[in-house]
Amino acid sequence: MLTRIALPLISIAMLCFALIHVVSGNQTNPKLPPMVEPAKQPFAKTVAGAGIVEPKSENISIGAYLPGIVTEIMVKVNDTVEPGTPLFRLDDRHLAADEEVKKAELTIAKEELKQLEQSPKPQELLPLEARVQEAKAVLASAVDASRRANDLARTGAIGEEEVVQRRNAEKTAIAQLARAEADLALMKKEVEVVWERQKDVLRSRIQLAEERVRQVAVERKRMIVTAPIRGKVLQKDLHVGEYVGIPAGRTLMVLGDTSTLHIRMDVDEADIPRLNLKAEAIASPRGNGEVKIPLKFVRVEPLVVPKKSLTGLGTERVDTRVLQVIFAVQSTPQDLYVGQQLEVFLRAE
Repeated sequence: MLTRIALPLISIAMLCFALIHVVSGNQTNPKLPPMVEPAKQPFAKTVAGAGIVEPKSENISIGAYLPGIVTEIMVKVNDTVEPGTPLFRLDDRHLAADEEVKKAELTIAKEELKQLEQSPKPQELLPLEARVQEAKAVLASAVDASRRANDLARTGAIGEEEVVQRRNAEKTAIAQLARAEADLALMKKEVEVVWERQKDVLRSRIQLAEERVRQVAVERKRMIVTAPIRGKVLQKDLHVGEYVGIPAGRTLMVLGDTSTLHIRMDVDEADIPRLNLKAEAIASPRGNGEVKIPLKFVRVEPLVVPKKSLTGLGTERVDTRVLQVIFAVQSTPQDLYVGQQLEVFLRAE
């Protein structure tokens, strides 16, 4: 009796449970609001695209002129630098030692020139100068003997033949003096030419040594990497003791002029015909669509480029090309950071 009553009741209960389960399973789940409201289209007709914040100067990846070991880093992230501000220094001890050697070579060359300019007369001139003095003495003696002979000839003490001999001796002494002076002048000229050549050689050595010193000084200066523009240090991936190669295997430091932020907008090539660069443009940060940032047109990059992939896979292929348009941020109610992505809307009507 119980079986005849219990089995139908159990069947009816199981049928009700199945009906309830089917009905509840077919119900549509309520739509949950998104965690972050996306940016809404502000214009009736819009050209939209993704934008990325960049400095006015674009990102400048700093590299080193020469390879070496980093010995000092003078700046840190967020520091504002001026053109020529030292950023980091590489090991220059070998150049410092080389500079001292070049300076020593320059000092030696200068001393040699100084000694040459202050040196006494060469030995070749001394015999010739003595010969000139000897010829002058012989000439003076011959002149005196000729004068005496003339005086004695008037008194008849000597004959005419002796007077002629003494006159000839005077003429011979004059000729010998002229020859000695000519030899001395010729030798002086040759010596001066040789001296000047030696001085020119030493001056050339001095100039070469100065250029070598200047070259090493320039190489030492190149071991200090300086800022090319006025801007802010945006990134630093460099530490003391690391080796820097040429070219660097990574970005050592990134600078940028953040006095005015720019936004680089990617416009799909299909939207280029509808692009009106004089129209109003607005950007909204991702995750905060309520914020509207007014933009001012700056320029258009005239080269249409492939759209960059956001997955990071090197094997990915894209067939979309974009035109890059640069806008300047006029004012912003919240802080923007270089590299931040925004949604950009450009009025198209």
